[in-house]
Amino acid sequence: MEKQGKASTRAKDKYNAANYDQIKIWSKKGDRGRIDEAAKKADKSRNAFILEAIEEKIERDLNKTTEA
Repeated sequence: MEKQGKASTRAKDKYNAANYDQIKIWSKKGDRGRIDEAAKKADKSRNAFILEAIEEKIERDLNKTTEA
């Protein structure tokens, strides 16, 4: 029989699966370090930094289409 994790880990995994989508990205070697350094300077986690960058890009692109 496969060993089950701690109850708290199972609860967190269940919550995350119900409330979040997981997005996996691939980058060139060295990019993670650059992203981590930029996130650290912005006092953000890597995840928060990337999500903020994506949101900014979406907003910029939406504004371009509405201005045209």
